[in-house]
Amino acid sequence: MSRHRCALIAGIAILLLTFCANSPVVSAQHRTRISPSSAIPSPRSVLGFDPGDEHTIADWGQITDYFQRLDKASDRVLVQTIGETTLKRPIIVAIISARENILALEKYKGIQRRLADPRLVNSEQDRDRLIQDGKVVVAISCSIHSTEIVASQMSLALAYELATAKDAETHAMLQNTILLLIPSANPDGVDIVADWYRKTLGTPFEGKEPPELYHHYAGHDDNRDWFMLNLKETKAITKLFWQEWFPEIVYDVHQQGSNGSRFFVPPFYDPPNPHIAPVLLRQVGLLGHKIAADLEATNHRGVLTNAVYDTWWHGGFRTAPYFHNSIGILTEAASARLMSAGNVTREQLARSSTRGMRNALEATTNFPNPWTGGLWRPRDIMNLELGASRSVLSMAANYRASYLRSFYELGSQTQKQEPGEPIAYLVPAGQGRDEAVAKMIGALIEQGVEVFRLERELHATFGPQSLQRTNATSEKLGDYRMIVAQTASMQEVPAGSYIVFLSQPQRSNILALFEPQIYPNRLNAVGEAERPYDVTGWTLPLQMGVDSPAVMAIQEKAAERRLTLIHQSNEVRKDLALTLQEDGSSPIANPLHQPTRVGIYKGWTANMDEGWTRFAFDTFNVPYKSLGDAEIKEGTLTSNYDVIVLPSQRAREITEGNAPGTYPVAFTGGITASGARNLQQFVTDGGTLICFDASCEFAIKQLGLPLRNVLENLKSNDFYCPGSILSLDVDQSQPLARGMARSVDAYFINSSAFEATDPSVHIIARYRKEGLLRSGWLLGEDKIKGRIALAEVKSGKGRVVLFGFRPQHRGQTWGTFQFIWNALAALKRDN
Repeated sequence: MSRHRCALIAGIAILLLTFCANSPVVSAQHRTRISPSSAIPSPRSVLGFDPGDEHTIADWGQITDYFQRLDKASDRVLVQTIGETTLKRPIIVAIISARENILALEKYKGIQRRLADPRLVNSEQDRDRLIQDGKVVVAISCSIHSTEIVASQMSLALAYELATAKDAETHAMLQNTILLLIPSANPDGVDIVADWYRKTLGTPFEGKEPPELYHHYAGHDDNRDWFMLNLKETKAITKLFWQEWFPEIVYDVHQQGSNGSRFFVPPFYDPPNPHIAPVLLRQVGLLGHKIAADLEATNHRGVLTNAVYDTWWHGGFRTAPYFHNSIGILTEAASARLMSAGNVTREQLARSSTRGMRNALEATTNFPNPWTGGLWRPRDIMNLELGASRSVLSMAANYRASYLRSFYELGSQTQKQEPGEPIAYLVPAGQGRDEAVAKMIGALIEQGVEVFRLERELHATFGPQSLQRTNATSEKLGDYRMIVAQTASMQEVPAGSYIVFLSQPQRSNILALFEPQIYPNRLNAVGEAERPYDVTGWTLPLQMGVDSPAVMAIQEKAAERRLTLIHQSNEVRKDLALTLQEDGSSPIANPLHQPTRVGIYKGWTANMDEGWTRFAFDTFNVPYKSLGDAEIKEGTLTSNYDVIVLPSQRAREITEGNAPGTYPVAFTGGITASGARNLQQFVTDGGTLICFDASCEFAIKQLGLPLRNVLENLKSNDFYCPGSILSLDVDQSQPLARGMARSVDAYFINSSAFEATDPSVHIIARYRKEGLLRSGWLLGEDKIKGRIALAEVKSGKGRVVLFGFRPQHRGQTWGTFQFIWNALAALKRDN
């Protein structure tokens, strides 16, 4: 570790202790400040209520209106529209800083770009000047999960406070930081929640979440898209962050369940991702402890650290920054009932437990001051979030130079190659998967990764990376290690290939996306798997079905290589002779050559897999209709549809839906038993039913299909595979396997594996017997290897296609999309 970095960590730690002890950030209601100018409108003067007031909610139109008024009235605030949502609402950012900084934003953008890429810095003196002149860029984003609504309201109060306050502490924040305040990363969802809340206010359903996805496609998964960049919202904010501003600190404001801790702040729980710089984990911890200390000093109880949330997975709003050399902070406040108060009893707190917290009443080192229950209001949430925001800005302001220097040094360190590491990853030309290649390369470019096109051939040695099982203590549990099978001789790489070198500031990001993940075996005392916070494997080329070997050496010297840096995703589409994207809609051609009447089941349980199914169909311009409970119960399916798709959903959820009394009657009940019979009749009469993952249970039991799920009812000490990439053996002679390789990688997220009880079952793919785990975590592989992963069963005049895995998981698994299109095309050939 460099002398500068050692000094940075020690200095921040000592100063943090002193600062927390002697100068806590006092909450807004206790701070003395000069009255604001009458020219700057308060939220109350515009909305008619104070943000955080119970039974009130500002929708997106009101939020953007207020920020536009603030922009006009305050020289500390500049509001910009950075893009458009999926449903065509504006996405805004409020840039807040001192007046002189607002007038020189392009200057500070330039400083940030050079600090983010030390190759642009000419000397140590040049670096020191940048650090001396620069400001810490802090991004605070609110309510990406729109039912976690309070933060969007809090953003109004925070902006007004920063625009009007005249105390010394706020002055220091404004002078030394540039705040990128995003009132919501999901404006569509803010309106969905606001509309629903207003409709149900004063009814028995007040405070219930809407019975629909609060993002058109992704719902809660809108915070799982930060390397794939499928969604318009993700693309717009990613451009703001990693192409324009390069923030040193990203703070993502969330809410959690109602009955646990009142407020989670970092440090995070184990395990950490090995590609996150250790100094970043320390800085995350320092900021989190600063927030916690300030909240304790202002008498806030129930603050939890070192629990629940980990830093393993890539793809979240606050996890993606780690791979861009930035600090990612998450807070999670206990939820109220949207904008209504809720009562939490001691008994509920005593029953609440999670990783790192035995129960919500027991004091521990990471949870020293539990809250004991009572009424919990939106205002309580807002005060915690305001306090946390000021703590982050205060730290950034007080240690401005330290944060800038650390950011620069992290960019420098990531360009150094470790022994045995590849020097690059290659995407060879001529794979025959042009749309997947274009999507993958485009996503890398959009998040700031440098990608080059080869203008003439190169010669290189390769090291294909794979996972190999080591000696295990039993047949069902085993550890894995990554092996690199380096080729012995130079091989020719054709012109037109793409290459991603690791010698760039995005090195950690590249490794985290291209390498297989090896999640550690984390078991409790009785051998049960400890559930990870999110998925355990996500290797991008494996999900995309794109060959991308590691390059260990290149024969040609740098001066002999002819490379072109790719600047935008449309360049890749042009290279591959694909239709260019021009109006924001998907340019991908429909893979079906004949029209097919498709219905995608959409109930009232806000099923994210249903949303991602629609996303895949829309991306590939495959027409469909959403098919609801009422239409299925009517029983006229055969006359309207050739095929019905059931996204992943448990059988009980499909048939029963929301329980009576939990929602208005129109949103309860599911398809019922009569709807289930109608689906069975649809297949009997010649229709095709396609089932993804969990919905296979419905088809097997309802239609009496000759298969069983061999993983059903197994405990996690017998089998566990939470969000991993597994390898399939594919029968290429089957129509559903048209265009697929013999070996295909598929996404398995506590999914299914089948055994046929009748030889009439057509088996398209099985889970491989050897080399099964490709990325992630797999316990008990003997339970699944060789079992059926994809099958087709005739039933009456129709058929059922059963996917044991998720072929369209989060819109990321392009390598298995073709199975879906084949299932649609095959029915046309046979009917």
